[in-house]
Amino acid sequence: MPYRWNDELKDEGKTRQLALWPHRSLPRWGFAAFILITVGMISLPLFSVLGTAVLWGMLPFLLIAVAAIWFALEASYKSGTLEEQLTIDPESVVLRRRNPRGPVQEWDCQSYWAKVQMHETGGPVPHYVTLQGKGREVEIGAFLSEDERKALYSELLEAFRAVALPQPHPST
Repeated sequence: MPYRWNDELKDEGKTRQLALWPHRSLPRWGFAAFILITVGMISLPLFSVLGTAVLWGMLPFLLIAVAAIWFALEASYKSGTLEEQLTIDPESVVLRRRNPRGPVQEWDCQSYWAKVQMHETGGPVPHYVTLQGKGREVEIGAFLSEDERKALYSELLEAFRAVALPQPHPST
């Protein structure tokens, strides 16, 4: 799962911390291997036209194709630097979202008024998980898969209960 709980005790009360990040399906070594294989596969047809003017006609387009793949994968990696951190303690709930190309967004609320909610339909994705409180509703883990959001919702309810906060029953 692309999230991790860190539990610790803080001032005799429980503090729960959650870190979430987008799933990385292609590690850096896979990126390098993919580019290398792509260059090799694109180079194969060039061997038949070595020493001719056709090589110089085809070469720029093949290099542009490899560069486009490279830049697209790099853009994907940059968007993967998104990270959310949720801290739940008996006094407050704080959600920090570090965007790839923007400021850090922060939402906080008194723990008593914070509420976890799942919208099975009507959100940008199925089983959309939100936190409510202080007159606002913020998303959490929208980049997770549907099954991961379902599991996250259950774990969030458990975490809020562990810190002794009132929450609705999962069936509501």
